[in-house]
Amino acid sequence: MSHRSALSLWTLLPDNQAASDIIVCGNGGRRRRAEIRVHRSLTLVPGEVTLHRSIPVTTPSRTIADLREAISARHSGAIPSRELRKAIRQANVIGLPVGARDAKVRTRSDLEADFVRLCRRHRLPPLEVNVRIGPYLVDFLWREKRLVVETDSYLYHRGEVAFQDDHARDLELMRQGFEVLRISELQLDEEPARVADVLTARLARAGGPA
Repeated sequence: MSHRSALSLWTLLPDNQAASDIIVCGNGGRRRRAEIRVHRSLTLVPGEVTLHRSIPVTTPSRTIADLREAISARHSGAIPSRELRKAIRQANVIGLPVGARDAKVRTRSDLEADFVRLCRRHRLPPLEVNVRIGPYLVDFLWREKRLVVETDSYLYHRGEVAFQDDHARDLELMRQGFEVLRISELQLDEEPARVADVLTARLARAGGPA
């Protein structure tokens, strides 16, 4: 298995396609079949194939490389770039080897810098970054509007303890009169205009201290 089917087998994307992607060595082979999409390769080597769930499949790094090439060349089996980015992020989260090009995980500071750029790009009011409110360090604060924004990456907010801690801190901040808005890494990446619209609306109606 390869391409989109391999991503599904590695549980990096849902299995929601009718045809199965199969890669074979060489440039010859049988004619096409309705339920199988055959990809022929002259570069596939044994080290790029493994067994997963007892099924021969291309490694995560080879799968991503094949899909990146298919997207670039608009070959059959290509998927939207957005879906490939999701798969790469998921591979990083669960620890699958994806190759040096895709192994970099965005740090908290990277995520925060992206959020600040979004605010500037959409001309939102000036904000404070990494501010303490009592014992809590919040990512972003519009003090006069009593609005706190936290930018969340799954890598830093996974597990029951982190989940409970986040909710306890949000509740205490709300008790003090702050509104808390959490924005995920995925939303920041793929829906920046929507995020900006929500922030604009919240800032327009948010009030100052009672």
